[in-house]
Amino acid sequence: MARRADTNAETRDDWRRLIPPLVANAADFPHLEAPRIRLEAIDTEVGDLLLQQADLTAKRQETSKRLQVLVGDGRQLAAFLRAGVKQQYGTRSEKLSAFNLQPFRGRKAAKAEKAAKKKKLQDATPAAPVPETPAE
Repeated sequence: MARRADTNAETRDDWRRLIPPLVANAADFPHLEAPRIRLEAIDTEVGDLLLQQADLTAKRQETSKRLQVLVGDGRQLAAFLRAGVKQQYGTRSEKLSAFNLQPFRGRKAAKAEKAAKKKKLQDATPAAPVPETPAE
């Protein structure tokens, strides 16, 4: 029964153990010479690809770190620029909307419904009873 290799490294080790005996006994297996040569070529290419993959993994990590630094710097600069725009035009200027900033327009007035409810609650609360003094 053939051994099942689970990982790429195990598969490659299996190939490397298979090839030398095939080379040593090439006279016994002339019909397997072309597939053996193809397996050697595949093994070499897999090795090159594994090195390339490791290099790309390192480059990806470096790229991710650089990206984080640049995005952080960009956010700081954008905040600085927004503060400069607000300082120049003021916090209430409608011109801020051109810079995708929300101008301060004051607090919203309380809705009539909320005001009526608040007044109703105040009216419904009984006043503290005034103690009666006996008339003399």
